[in-house]
Amino acid sequence: MAAGAMEIVYVYVKKRSEFGKQCNFSDRQAELNIDIPPNPELAEQFVARNPVDMGIQCSTSMSEHEANTERFEMETRGVNHVEGGWPKDVNPLELEQTIRFRKKVEKDENYINTIMQLGLVMEHCIKQNNAVNIYQEYFDDEEEVEVTEEAPAAKTINVFRDPQDIKRSATHLSWHPDGNRKLAVAYSCLNFQRAPENMSQESYIWDLENPNRPETVLKPSSALVTLEYNPKDSHVLLGGCYNGQIACWDTRKGSLVAELSTIEFSHRDPVYATIWLQSKTGTECFSASTDGQVMWWDIRKLSEPTEVVIMDITKKEQLENALGAISLEFESTLPTKFMVGTEQGIVISCNRKAKTPAEKIVCTFPGHHGPVYALQRNPFYPKNFLTIGDWTARIWSEESRESSIMWTKYHMAYLTDGAWSPVRPAVFFTTKMDGTLDIWDFVFKQCDPALSLKVCDEALSCLRVQDNGCFIACGSQLGTTTLLEVSQGLCSLQRNEKNMASSIFERETRREKILEARHREMRLKEKGKAEGRDDELQEEEAADLQELVAAAEQEFCELSMTLIPVN
Repeated sequence: MAAGAMEIVYVYVKKRSEFGKQCNFSDRQAELNIDIPPNPELAEQFVARNPVDMGIQCSTSMSEHEANTERFEMETRGVNHVEGGWPKDVNPLELEQTIRFRKKVEKDENYINTIMQLGLVMEHCIKQNNAVNIYQEYFDDEEEVEVTEEAPAAKTINVFRDPQDIKRSATHLSWHPDGNRKLAVAYSCLNFQRAPENMSQESYIWDLENPNRPETVLKPSSALVTLEYNPKDSHVLLGGCYNGQIACWDTRKGSLVAELSTIEFSHRDPVYATIWLQSKTGTECFSASTDGQVMWWDIRKLSEPTEVVIMDITKKEQLENALGAISLEFESTLPTKFMVGTEQGIVISCNRKAKTPAEKIVCTFPGHHGPVYALQRNPFYPKNFLTIGDWTARIWSEESRESSIMWTKYHMAYLTDGAWSPVRPAVFFTTKMDGTLDIWDFVFKQCDPALSLKVCDEALSCLRVQDNGCFIACGSQLGTTTLLEVSQGLCSLQRNEKNMASSIFERETRREKILEARHREMRLKEKGKAEGRDDELQEEEAADLQELVAAAEQEFCELSMTLIPVN
């Protein structure tokens, strides 16, 4: 039995004996059970709407249809072309017969007309094969470049001041590797034996959104001259101390030093530069000091260095002849090379994998009249590097060792630091003693900076550029760190800028090579002339000596004649 008149909803399974009395259905006439007539009183409670607002659509009603077109089946077929069509009396395998027949056919008058007609048919077939896809993207590999015509500009975002009463210099800056949300600042007084009493040794990690108080306090045993985040572990920082020791912090363990090198195996002078190496473990680093030593360290065992290189350009490995190291450069794409900037203005290129200590110093680049405060390879063209020293910034090429290929004018104020832009190959930044930040764009302008900004009244001591190139942190001599944001044009790669920068580097390198060759020739000529003069002088001296001897002999004879007695 089914419940429901038209549709089976659920099937009941029962025995017939449990149904009870059988239902008998039959047809009969319809009957009216109730009738409710309309009530006029209820109609008075309603109000007629006049006028009536009703929205209609003016456009015609459209319907959407779908149609499946007939499928077009394609298949690929190959044709094997074999040589044929030769007359019976010509053997295709005989070269002389085929050449003779070709010459005979080419002399025929109908040959050119036949070729023209067949050429049209062949051209039509070739054009069918060269169908163009109008939706094809031809320049997927090219980076999208936004060309901006706005003038170079920069604005101050935030200022972080040394919270101590006795102000110290901000000697080094380091951006947090993950997101660049924090900035580590090393504070110290570099005036030898002139530091005020009770001066704090602390350095700080600042949160960019909270300039009122530092987020983390680092407490070293001696004031920090340099401070670097580990690029592989953002909780680990490496510091170079004023007393020559190397310190390591883990921010998860607090403010105190986690690892510290022993004073016996550390540097003898302040550690002016530290760099992390791109190793598998992420624990290797090296440091440089004005004591003339470059040391390799493993932070898992900081008791003593794993390797020491003495910066003696005479290659005698004597520490008393070593040049004081004040800046370092290591490029991960060139793992065997590192460069050292010295107090004497010389840049030393070294080979880390050399077998003997003397071979580790490869070559030198003499260029500055004072210490090389900054040394950095171009992030796009590593064979070109930037140096900052005395009153100029210089750009070098590894192929030209006697002179830099480009340099700025001599400024009135001393330069203290510099760095390349990480996003634009033609832009670099410099800081000066008069508190000015200069932004150079040698594609746009070479004689003067594209933008010169007065950051503060005191001297700027260091700078660091964020990885995206938009933010620059500048540290001053009074411990004030200023965060600046540059305009979009200075932190966005310009159209064709890479090619232009590369061509400028190559052109200037060629020019310097030509000048170096010319100077060598002139020196050889002068040397030859000097040797010729020496020979002439020797000949003249010999001739004069002979004349003097002859005159002396003649004078002696005359005197002896006058003294002979007369009998």
